[in-house]
Amino acid sequence: MPFALALVQFQTRLGDVQVNLERHMEWIRRAREQGADLVVFPELSLTGYMVQDLVPVVARKPRPDDPAFGPLLEASKRVDLVVGFVEEDRRSRFFNSAAYLSQGEVVHIHRKVYLPTYGMFDEGRFFAWGDRIAAFDTRFGRFGLLICEDFWHISPPYLLWLDGADVMLFPMASPGRGIVPAGAKLGVARWVEAVVQAYAGLFTVFTAFANRVGFEDGIHFWGGSAVYGPNGEQLAQAPYHQAAMVVQEIDLRALHRVRARLPLLRDERTALFQRELARILEQRGLPKAPR
Repeated sequence: MPFALALVQFQTRLGDVQVNLERHMEWIRRAREQGADLVVFPELSLTGYMVQDLVPVVARKPRPDDPAFGPLLEASKRVDLVVGFVEEDRRSRFFNSAAYLSQGEVVHIHRKVYLPTYGMFDEGRFFAWGDRIAAFDTRFGRFGLLICEDFWHISPPYLLWLDGADVMLFPMASPGRGIVPAGAKLGVARWVEAVVQAYAGLFTVFTAFANRVGFEDGIHFWGGSAVYGPNGEQLAQAPYHQAAMVVQEIDLRALHRVRARLPLLRDERTALFQRELARILEQRGLPKAPR
């Protein structure tokens, strides 16, 4: 059955979970009015991106008795949700996480695997590394979740593809960098769109990214959230540089048509890949286990 996917890009208030929760609930209300079945929010949508030393203060545990997750889990009884948050585990480790909520339950949590620590980024100082990449079943189909830097590395989307994901969702907080002429597209926007579009076509899946907007500690986030179909075409895109929501119908029956014409999944040689990867790691002296 087709479902309506809503991508929300909005301005968070840094470190204020309650205000951000209220903004989530308002966008959820708007999305339901437009017939959305699934609403995807950006990376760290409950906290803001540059949390740094605030990480232990804003951390949450995704369960009904949590003041932020209680209302979100209740809302998920009417529409599925993907929300970004700082997760605290039982031993007080903190993760940059995204949760898929449905029917009042936590269906899946993805902990960001690749924490950028270059240029303006310093996530490795404040977060623990995620160590699992897995697809998961929803009431609409089999999905995969990755967070921003994760999809700049080709292995996570590839693993999701092999694990059966037909829809890949990428919450992100991508800052604009560099100076461009008035009216020109940011270079980072071109790169993100090209990469997410390429995954859709290479893996014959639906892909979508939800990016935030606004300013935070002098950093600008550009928005432009978009959805791509399994033959690589762009299906919908939100505007740049402003709060907005885009709603797009997703019909997984399109996968049958595309994969009959382009059987990349059928012809993927995973045993060959596994064997050659083991050889490369052995010969090059590279680590066999990720950090």
